[in-house]
Amino acid sequence: MQKVLSIVEARNRLTQLPEELEHEKGNAVTITRRGKPVLAVMPYDLYDSIVETLEVMSDPELMALLRQSIQEANEGKLLEWETVKQEMAL
Repeated sequence: MQKVLSIVEARNRLTQLPEELEHEKGNAVTITRRGKPVLAVMPYDLYDSIVETLEVMSDPELMALLRQSIQEANEGKLLEWETVKQEMAL
């Protein structure tokens, strides 16, 4: 279950949140004002990975390549790691 804090509680615990989030399942805290969610606090690494994922998902060419790669993997069209290393060295 995701942790939920009021804005007052979050302000009082702001300096402790990085350590708490490091050990929390879900890795984010919902901050509420008058019982309604207004902010999310999360480790920077999680934020960065979300932004990167959104960038990939918003790029039609990258998404087409991703779908193609998934389809090829599902069809067993895989390359051995040694083959890939050799091709990259060329």
